[in-house]
Amino acid sequence: MASSGDEQAAAVRVIGGWASHYAIRVYVALRLKGVEYEFLQEVVGNKSELLLRSNPVHKKIPVLLHRGKPVAESMIILQYIDEVWASDGAPAILPADPYARAVERFWAQYVDDKIAPASVVLRGVTNGDKDEAAAQVSTALQHLEEAFVKCSQGRSYFGGDIIGFLDIVLGSHLGWLKAVEKIAGVKVLDESKLPELTAWAERFYAHHAVRDVMPETDRLVQFNTYLIGVLKAKASSNNK
Repeated sequence: MASSGDEQAAAVRVIGGWASHYAIRVYVALRLKGVEYEFLQEVVGNKSELLLRSNPVHKKIPVLLHRGKPVAESMIILQYIDEVWASDGAPAILPADPYARAVERFWAQYVDDKIAPASVVLRGVTNGDKDEAAAQVSTALQHLEEAFVKCSQGRSYFGGDIIGFLDIVLGSHLGWLKAVEKIAGVKVLDESKLPELTAWAERFYAHHAVRDVMPETDRLVQFNTYLIGVLKAKASSNNK
């Protein structure tokens, strides 16, 4: 992930984590744009001074550092990347049409409102009713199946012929959704119920901007066990 030139590598850095779906969005967007970047791995449970200084409000990854200036929150970062690297033949992440942009932003927010919180319940990271969480994910994906048909208009991605904003936002969850199937024993991407999304997911995984940054399922399952252990140890320490 380091650039071929030291100056370029220093110009674009990403404070993130290999397992973070929010951070994966940033890696994919930068790769789509052909931007070289330096990856700065955060350690779970031990936030770096750079992260705390770069994102003092939320204190969370990812943070994009562009020539030393921090940009936080994954969807804001995606839009920033699209605007900054908008020339030199780089593909657009957001559609040019204002209505199409609004539609993709709506569904992207829907993904984070519905799939993200339900996923961590199914993984056992946070407390909650797992049956309700599974039903929430199922309903959300069904809506997204219908949205894909409308947005793609018969083409390969939500963004048409190329990966776009909504593709990146939803696609970033695919690794953890596959891990959820193993962790919780529930079928998430059912081809019989979600034929369009299942085919889309395969195309997304195979894309050159995605395949090297999407973690393997078994590695995510192992990381989830580690993460739960870290959170339990922290809770125990706080209760003393």
